[in-house]
Amino acid sequence: MTVSIALAAGQSERSKSARRRRLGVAAFVLTSAIVGFSHCALADEGGVSFWVPGFFGSLAAAPQQPGWSLANIYYHTSVSAGADVARAREFTLNRVPANVTLDAKLNLNVNATGDLGFVIPTYVFATPVLGGQASVSLLAAYGVVGTSLAGTLSGVLTGPLGNNVPFARSDTISDTTWGFGDVAPVFQLRWNAGVHNYMTYIMGDIPVGAYQSDRLSNIGIGHSAIDVGGGYTYFNPQTGHEFSGVLGFTYNFKNTATQYQNGVDMHFDWGASQFLSKQVMVGLVGYVYKELGCDSGSGDRVGCFQSQVVGIGPQIGFLFPVGDMQGYLNLKAYGEFAAENRPSGWNTWVTFSISPPAPGAPPTTKPIVRKY
Repeated sequence: MTVSIALAAGQSERSKSARRRRLGVAAFVLTSAIVGFSHCALADEGGVSFWVPGFFGSLAAAPQQPGWSLANIYYHTSVSAGADVARAREFTLNRVPANVTLDAKLNLNVNATGDLGFVIPTYVFATPVLGGQASVSLLAAYGVVGTSLAGTLSGVLTGPLGNNVPFARSDTISDTTWGFGDVAPVFQLRWNAGVHNYMTYIMGDIPVGAYQSDRLSNIGIGHSAIDVGGGYTYFNPQTGHEFSGVLGFTYNFKNTATQYQNGVDMHFDWGASQFLSKQVMVGLVGYVYKELGCDSGSGDRVGCFQSQVVGIGPQIGFLFPVGDMQGYLNLKAYGEFAAENRPSGWNTWVTFSISPPAPGAPPTTKPIVRKY
């Protein structure tokens, strides 16, 4: 769980506008994955992934203004899942004996909500790196996750002499966890060629968030991960048309607490927007998330367990001055569908960021474009 933010400033002087509309498309892009989250709110092991779909959005690859920027995100999600995810959570929690084979169809369900706040400082370097613009970011999170699991387990218990006896148990579990999430460092490079913009990134997960393998709700994911990818943004300041797409892949390290390793994940986030004025933009956002590799490890009792989900929804953004800086407020929401082996539902993002204004254009007068 990027999100990304971008701000574009044109110039009042026509002789400078063409150049500065390209180089002054200031973007503060929140490219770290929203790492810490509930095991019942995302994907892979028990339905949990490192990547939070929707983190990138409009203007993901647009150039930024050199210097420090800061973004604050409020993220809310409400999801549910059936027997596939609930069974995986029962195994992770060690609530099912090793000699029990559960029925393929179980009367189990999982419901989860999460309210998280993220703080993401970013520094953009003025000196070019490999002909592009370099930036570093760090994501920190704090919040609450609540999860409930209810239903009936049934199957067959294999005795010591090989005899099979019926197994059945009703479970009702609920858990709420407050705490800090994992930390996610990010490095990005961007290149600009007129209305075409390109970006590549690498980020990682440092598993220091609140996590216990035998707890139903967690804020951290319990293992390290590396995510790499690239993106493209088409942005025409003359017409206000914009489209962005970012494709990434996640390699997950083994969770040593559960001896479970998620497969390789693929995610594609996109955003399309139209600037109605220099201060207001509207559009659509979406994502496709799919696990390409199979889960593995001695702690894997559910097999390949490949997960996927698709989401789409509206967005709106507002630009305004904050002293001598540029402020941006973005609201977006996603409804999810086509989910497999992971909870699905809906989520909302509210982001407020402050970043340097484009050169030669005061925050009170400059035309700007942001992304989410």
